[in-house]
Amino acid sequence: MFKKLLIPAALALTFGNSAFAESYNIDTDEGHSAINFSVSHLGFSFVTGRFDKFTGSFEFDVANPEASSLNVEIIVDSINTNHGKRDNHLRSADFFDEANNATASFVSTGIKTTGDKTAVITGDLTIKGITKSVALDTVFIAEGEDPWGNYRAGFRGTTTVKLSDYDMAGVLGDQEVVLTVITEGIRQ
Repeated sequence: MFKKLLIPAALALTFGNSAFAESYNIDTDEGHSAINFSVSHLGFSFVTGRFDKFTGSFEFDVANPEASSLNVEIIVDSINTNHGKRDNHLRSADFFDEANNATASFVSTGIKTTGDKTAVITGDLTIKGITKSVALDTVFIAEGEDPWGNYRAGFRGTTTVKLSDYDMAGVLGDQEVVLTVITEGIRQ
C-alpha cells in the first residue's frame, strides 16, 4: 500500500527520503502491462485501442511514495484499434505523425498520495512533439513475490486528454480521449 511503513520512521530519517526507492522495469510480456485508450465514435459508441509496444520503468518508495517516479516510452507505430485502415490514418500527420514522431512518452514530475492505495501522478505527456502536463489518477494494485522468485508491483493510472492539446482534433473535432496505463513492474 502507498502509505504503509516497512521501517521505523527514525531509520527512514537517517537515510533520507529516497534511500528505500526500488527500481522496477515494466513487464510488457504477455499483456502484463498495457496502454489503452478510448474515444467517442460519433457520439454513438467508443473506439478503443492500445499500443502494443512500449518500454518503461518506475522507482517505488514504499515508505515515501511521493519520492517515487514513472517513465514510459511508447512506440507510435504499434497503435492497434483492430482496424488496419484506421490505424494507418492514426499514424499519419493528421494524428500521431509517426514519420516525424516515432515515440510518445510520459515522464512523471510529481506524486501526491490521496489515500492508502491511491495517488495522483503528475507528469509530462509528449505526443507528436507536443508536451503537456497531465495527471494520472493512480491506484496501487499489489506488490509481492511471483512464483518464479521475482518481486513485482502493479499500478493502474487513468487520465483524460483533449485531441486539440496535441494538434489532433482534425476530422474528429476536439474530443476527449481516456488513457489507461497499467504497469506491472519487476524489481531490479
